[in-house]
Amino acid sequence: MDPLRHLPPLTTLRAFEAVGRHLSFSRAADELFVTQSAVSHQINKLERELGGPLFVRRTRAIAFTPRGQAYYDQVRAALELLARATRQARAPQRAEAQLKVGLLASFAARWLVPRLPAFTRAHPGISLQLVPDIGLADVAAGDVNLAIRYGRGHWPDAHLVKLMPERLAPVCAPALLGRRRQVKSLDDLLRHPLLVSHSRHPFEWEIWSQAHGVDLSGARTLHLHDYNIVIEAALGGQGVAMGRQRLVQPLLAAGALVLPAPHAVYEDPDIGWWLVLPRTALPEPAAAFCQWVQAEAARRPG
Repeated sequence: MDPLRHLPPLTTLRAFEAVGRHLSFSRAADELFVTQSAVSHQINKLERELGGPLFVRRTRAIAFTPRGQAYYDQVRAALELLARATRQARAPQRAEAQLKVGLLASFAARWLVPRLPAFTRAHPGISLQLVPDIGLADVAAGDVNLAIRYGRGHWPDAHLVKLMPERLAPVCAPALLGRRRQVKSLDDLLRHPLLVSHSRHPFEWEIWSQAHGVDLSGARTLHLHDYNIVIEAALGGQGVAMGRQRLVQPLLAAGALVLPAPHAVYEDPDIGWWLVLPRTALPEPAAAFCQWVQAEAARRPG
């Protein structure tokens, strides 16, 4: 037996829903582009079929009966479900394209995430997942679709594209220097702990000291897990960090960090941020992300 055979006609239910929503026969008639008498006829017909009144008619207003209110709540929910199913059938939604990007948490928090709204607006169909990890995810094995890494570009089994160069210079909290905002000599930096983030091949303080003739053999170092923690320690006055300009520029502009030796900068064309890509062709979402992030890096040097 068909369980739907006793349902009232859809036109009747539509009229009932409109009258119930407006609590007005005339407004329901205007919405449905029919006469008020036609709406009243549909409601009377429905009430006869259900065996009782659904509305209390007053001189200038109507109100639900308890039975009418209960019936309206269920009819409204059923019609919303039908409307949703119809929308989905008319215009099937494309499944979101998944994109996994491996990167350092510090780069995600201090450079990428503030810029991401522009990407999501331009590519609403891409579901982006950031996978922060100190270790390099295996793009060849498909752990992620692509990665963004910091260093000198020495990662085997991948296609490397330079995203943007990096400039290195020591940074610290203003309070660490007292009234002076700069050190008299680079050796004065060694009176404070040097803040170092974990890395398989640390190089920043070493190459900077070699370039500027600073002997670090007696320096105190504080090794921290992640560059985000290094920056937080520097902000707290716990020592001197090697500032990566792309990540610390907003903090320098705000005065939260300062350059104790502004002329002691180190630049090397090999040092910077790299796109680490599989050697195979990129899927469309990954290619779109690469194009966008390269344009962002070129447009905003800070």
